Parts: sequence; C-alpha cells; structure tokens
Amino acid sequence: MHGTELTKEPRGAKLRQRVARAFGPAGVFFEGFLEHPVMVGSIIPSSRFTIKRVLDRVKWNECKLFVEYGPGVGTFCQPVLDRLPPDGELIVIDTNPLYIDYLKRTITDSRFHAVLGSAENVEQIVRAFGHDHADYVLSGLPFSTLPDGVGPEIAAATYRVVRSGGAFLTYQFSTVARDLTARHFERIETGFEWINIPPCLLCWGWKN
Repeated sequence: MHGTELTKEPRGAKLRQRVARAFGPAGVFFEGFLEHPVMVGSIIPSSRFTIKRVLDRVKWNECKLFVEYGPGVGTFCQPVLDRLPPDGELIVIDTNPLYIDYLKRTITDSRFHAVLGSAENVEQIVRAFGHDHADYVLSGLPFSTLPDGVGPEIAAATYRVVRSGGAFLTYQFSTVARDLTARHFERIETGFEWINIPPCLLCWGWKN
C-alpha cells in the first residue's frame, strides 16, 4: 500500500466535516449521524412541537437538576435552560465527542454541563456535579438499536437516579423505550406527536 492511499480517508473525512459544519447545527447533527448512525435516532432534529409537548409536563419551579441523554446539537438544551430556574442545572451526556465539543463551544450558560460519557453511568456523573438525584431525565437515544443489555441498564440506572416525584421522559420512533420505562417506573403516560419527522411516541415515566 502506498503512503498516499493512507491519507485518502482522513482527507475525505476532513472535507465532509467542513461541508457539514458549513450548514451550521443541522450540518453538525448530520455529520454525527454519518459517524455513528446506530447512536442517533434520526437524521433530523426534533420539531418545536415535540419539544414543547415533552417539556410541558415538567414542574419547572421544582426542578434543580435536569439531565439529558443524547443531546445531539442541543435541540432541547436551550428550551430546557429557558425554563429552568436560576439555580437549576442541566447536565447532558453523549458518547459522541463531536456533539459534546459543539455544545461546549456554543452554549455558554453557567448552568449547562456537557459530559462525554455513557448514560449507563448517570449516577456517577450526577454525583460528580454534587447532586444525589436528578429531578427529570430526558432521552432521545434510539433504544431499539443500542447494543444488547445497554438499554435495560440505562433504564435501571435512570430509575435509581431520579428522585421520588420526578420522571423519565422519552421520545422515540418505536415502543422499546416505553416498554423499558414501564419495567421500573410506577406510572406511565404516553402521547404521540405527528408534527415531527418521523412522527414519534412520547412517554413520561413517573417515580412515585
């Protein structure tokens, strides 16, 4: 193999990155999808209608810590920060360094913390920021395509980290997240948002 052959892929990757980032957040989101399609639920960020419906059930005056799994380019981040009280905090967790780097560069709110890691470790991450529990956890992770055993572990860890009276919020294109949530959380509410690409199933799992 010639030395020039070794550089073809990196050059192509750099060109793809420049093109994607030229399109702003949508480009970065699409680039992340191309790199890790199994870990990104859709190639298009959630609609404002989905965001509003998912977050409308949250009691924001009682929320001190909100956690999000798989924030992507921050589609939910600013709406959450806009609703959080001044002393609240938002921790987002993603395994894709592309998204974490983008969020750290673009969101300067002191209440915001972007963590490169796995949602399975949410308890340790929450404790690292000085909290015992989260009030609410939001997830857009594609539970139906996660490696075997990862989805159930995330659901179990989420139940442990959410305080009594708090909730696990999910928006999905299959029923897997809802079914996993129902294994642990005592009260389940569901909804459906048609104005989204594709339409998605919403679920709120409440911890009594």
